[in-house]
Amino acid sequence: MITLLDYGAGNVRSVINALERLGESVTQVSSPADIDRAERLVFPGVGNFGAMMRSLRAQGLTEPLLRHLHSGKPFFGICIALQALFESSEEASEEAGLGFLPGRVRRFQTELPVPHIGWNGIRAAQPSRLFHGLSGQEKFYFVHSYHVEPESSADVLTYTDYGCEFVSAIQRGNVVATQFHPEKSGKAGLKLLENFLSATKEEITLCACPQPTKLAARIIACLDVRSNEQGDLVVTKGDQYDVREQGQVRNLGKPVALAQDYYEQGADEITFLNITAFRAFPLEDMPMLDVLRETSKQVFVPLTIGGGIRDFTDQNGKYHSALDVASEYFRSGADKVSIGSDAVLIVEQVLAAGKSCGLSSIEQIARVYGSQAVVISVDPRRVYVRSPEETKHPVIETAFPGPNGEKYCWYQCTVKGGREGRDLDAITLAKVCGQLGAGEILLNCIDRDGTNAGFDLELVRAVKQAVRIPVIASSGAGCADHFLEVFQQTGADAALAAGIFHRKEVPVSAVKDHLRGKIEVREG
Repeated sequence: MITLLDYGAGNVRSVINALERLGESVTQVSSPADIDRAERLVFPGVGNFGAMMRSLRAQGLTEPLLRHLHSGKPFFGICIALQALFESSEEASEEAGLGFLPGRVRRFQTELPVPHIGWNGIRAAQPSRLFHGLSGQEKFYFVHSYHVEPESSADVLTYTDYGCEFVSAIQRGNVVATQFHPEKSGKAGLKLLENFLSATKEEITLCACPQPTKLAARIIACLDVRSNEQGDLVVTKGDQYDVREQGQVRNLGKPVALAQDYYEQGADEITFLNITAFRAFPLEDMPMLDVLRETSKQVFVPLTIGGGIRDFTDQNGKYHSALDVASEYFRSGADKVSIGSDAVLIVEQVLAAGKSCGLSSIEQIARVYGSQAVVISVDPRRVYVRSPEETKHPVIETAFPGPNGEKYCWYQCTVKGGREGRDLDAITLAKVCGQLGAGEILLNCIDRDGTNAGFDLELVRAVKQAVRIPVIASSGAGCADHFLEVFQQTGADAALAAGIFHRKEVPVSAVKDHLRGKIEVREG
């Protein structure tokens, strides 16, 4: 029996699913006494350090948690739960940590994008039974803006490199904690959890660790999900955002089965875009929530959900915030939420007022769950101009002139599935959303959607140069070379595709094979 401590934020369903996949029964903490009774305690955590510590104290959990840590009984902390073991964090200097380990938590100081998101390696500093069956070449999934700085190197289990060397796991006796998410790290992560659960595994010294470790380029499979004429949820695909063919919704398969297939092929993340009619009442969007729940039982890489994440008032007059909607998705198995049209409206309001109100969906969700949980999905299209003086928006000199020979263009943000253009450009939107707390920018270029002509490299490059958060390229991929092109020529952090994978002409595994040896990728 494993006791799991859920302090109230983030996706713990995936941790439970991973433990149950390994044959364990899981009981959740409902009172301080449950921690005192626990023989083996797992503490997963995401979000804000201050919010986490306030929640632990409000529930009376800090003292029993410290008693467990000092008891010598097995403990596994994940992500922000690792940070909680230390004395303080720059993320919330007014809130003390548990102080089980001397040291503090600091924000990354690097020219690289922050948050540090994606698959990176580890370099072992001491032997551990957690390493049984691992080679040292494995990559694990990270998603964080802060890292721990222990006072004693004796507590360090692994290091990882991201602009600097940082501690990615600690071990003191039976207490272990990782900055990465084993439950989202595929087969390698499941193996590491299995080793924690088995007290009989021998300690292993990893000798084949990379020097330094390297962050992998991410390949993301996207599934557009909506209801068809029979009311079933299906995966579909649009051509210039039109998902119908001969009057019927294109049906490419069942969401859960396709997601599992992409996971088995080696996809680094799975994104669901919810374009169903259930958006009118997201908290009763039970079919999509069920898709997330079932997928998280089979797929052990990050899951993102987009669609319907906004403030709304239901038919009974009850108000629901975007935070409420996001929380329901997180509880159902999502790791990130993607905000689309609502982000455009938020940025327009910020620019009009000259400041943020602090209450936007972007800010609320990032405050509770951390910036890494918020992806901004931008649907831009090109607007051609003869000269930069014709528009107030930032322009690029394009290698693909407009219909009348225009040599310049700017990227107009759209809403309502690309049907309505706004007086806002993608570069400005990306900058403001980063300032509001978003963790990633996803660029869905309308002009390239369904064309198989490749990603819009000029768009990706322009946004990548303008922001300090990770950028995901999307729309237009037609062959494996297009993925190599976007990574090498723009510095994109990830590339997302739908149609190319759904058609199975170029499966995820083939893209990975094509990239291997040319850029850093994760083995499937």
